Amino acid sequence: MTVSNYFAHLRALVAQELEEEKRAYQRSLEEKGVTLTGTIHEAACRYPIRLGNNAYNALGQLTVEVRYEVDEDEVELDFEPGKPVTFFYLTDSGAKELPHQCYVERVGDGAMALSMPNKAAAQSLHDTAERHLLGVQLGIDNTTFRVMAEALHEAECKEDERFVRLREVLLGQRPPSFRVLPQLSFPWLNRSQQDAIQRVVESQEVAIVHGPPGTGKTTTLVEAVIETLQREMQVLVCAPSNAAVDWISEQLMRRGIHVLRVGNPLRMSDEMLDCSYERRYAAHPDYHELWNIRKTLREGAKGEQAHRLRNRETELEIKINADLFEQARVVSCTLIGSAYRLMERRHFSTLFIDEAAQALEPACWAAMLKADRVVMSGDHQQLPPTVKSLEAAKGGLADTLMQKVVTLWPQAVSLLTVQYRMNEEIMAFPSRWFYGGRLLAADEAAHRLVSPIDTPLIWLDTSALDYEEKENRHKSISNSQEARLVIHTLRDYIEMISPQRVESERVDFGIITPYRGQARLIRRLLKMQHYFRKLRRHITVGTVDGFQGQERDVIVISLVRDNAGGSIGFLRDLRRMNVAMTRARMKLIIVGSAQTLGHHRFYRELAEHVRRYGEFVEVPPAEESR
Repeated sequence: MTVSNYFAHLRALVAQELEEEKRAYQRSLEEKGVTLTGTIHEAACRYPIRLGNNAYNALGQLTVEVRYEVDEDEVELDFEPGKPVTFFYLTDSGAKELPHQCYVERVGDGAMALSMPNKAAAQSLHDTAERHLLGVQLGIDNTTFRVMAEALHEAECKEDERFVRLREVLLGQRPPSFRVLPQLSFPWLNRSQQDAIQRVVESQEVAIVHGPPGTGKTTTLVEAVIETLQREMQVLVCAPSNAAVDWISEQLMRRGIHVLRVGNPLRMSDEMLDCSYERRYAAHPDYHELWNIRKTLREGAKGEQAHRLRNRETELEIKINADLFEQARVVSCTLIGSAYRLMERRHFSTLFIDEAAQALEPACWAAMLKADRVVMSGDHQQLPPTVKSLEAAKGGLADTLMQKVVTLWPQAVSLLTVQYRMNEEIMAFPSRWFYGGRLLAADEAAHRLVSPIDTPLIWLDTSALDYEEKENRHKSISNSQEARLVIHTLRDYIEMISPQRVESERVDFGIITPYRGQARLIRRLLKMQHYFRKLRRHITVGTVDGFQGQERDVIVISLVRDNAGGSIGFLRDLRRMNVAMTRARMKLIIVGSAQTLGHHRFYRELAEHVRRYGEFVEVPPAEESR
């Protein structure tokens, strides 16, 4: 495929994904217009809402508080800081959308703060709320799609020699090249981590740090950045999400690295605000003079005075901007944020992309336009990026650039092999299936147990029970009998180790399920039982997606699917099970029908592995009446 065809194909996939976003948004509005009564409690929508007071945040932006009811079986919210939202109200003819697009500033228990475009929009919103009940739902972030399309066009046409070389390697037209450097030494790291950093430093176009769960990927990446800064004045560090950018930035700051965080402050963690461009801009010694100049201009300076002040204003803006970037050793932002206005004409020798296995390829090109070489870090055996369009996914939009490089150029890949999270019996099957059996458990994790009489791995097989999966109106599957068994199992386990130990030793539990409907049901059952009231802070219930990047002492997986035909839905995406299983430190409990799941080779072999190395328990029908 020619370069032109390659990028034209990616642009077409981005356009398909945008159209699917628009269709889904329109369908959502149409569905909400069916009824004028009741409430809507969905992951991406709340109706009705109540408006609170307007306020100004720390950055001087106008916000409005939105409050809503929280039901007892709350779903996981898709509302996150920085995401766009729109307001609507319902009429006899359907849902009517208000023209004001706002952004989530923060989300709390039953409340959100949303940044408003201006005072007029806030006033219009309050006026509408006096006549109608309002709702709020996630909007479409058109900026992201525009940035990706423009980046693909520029990546196709750019003729800079260094970039062309990088492009040719990434498209498989030439192999990557590596320098030969003296052996580096990092005694505090294991051998695979040291080898990965060596490969990063020696790479001239691309390097991959493949970090399976618990192998210290972030630690390795931080050391690789610091080692690169021994040779370069400044690097660019990106990730697909703000949370991931904040995490790697915080780790670099803790090592004493001067980080400049670029992007929308609403999307940053509180810890990162102090190193945000906006805060550093306002803290610059020349900012006070600039503020006074702007104040004088706003108050009506004219003629020669205005001309002189505007020239000085421009001089100060250029100086402050230059100082902030020159002082930074690391500039960090999201992949899309690399196209932010402040980043225009910025160039870096090295770009680091963390969580690259969750990044859409077009977004990666936006950042790579600013670099000579790229280092990608992540694990393509865990969850991929979200693609809503089935056609775009089939066309390749769900295939990440990291995956492509791993396939094309294995010599550029460094696999981290020592994991510090899981008991070795929990680790063994994921290691064999996903990582060629190359993972080793560190001594401090290999035999760690919650209780000395415990076993680390168990499957409760529900095949003999008359369980029934059900699909709700949101197309999410749940299994109420299995959910009750999960709750009983959790209670029995806590009784075995004692609630007092859970409290005193802060043993934490995670209940993971592939389906939101099941997660919602399990949360409701937990709340209904008085036994768990004092223990709730130790227990987290969520979907696989919500647990990526987390870990718990004990993990219970509710697999949900139970049917005669062996239909398992998106449990066929085995990366989900890899994420779910590898969250556990000391105990993994799998609950599900081995008969239904056994139609797939992965689950068949997993069940056999548990039979040989753990406990495989066929739950008798009597358990159902407990």
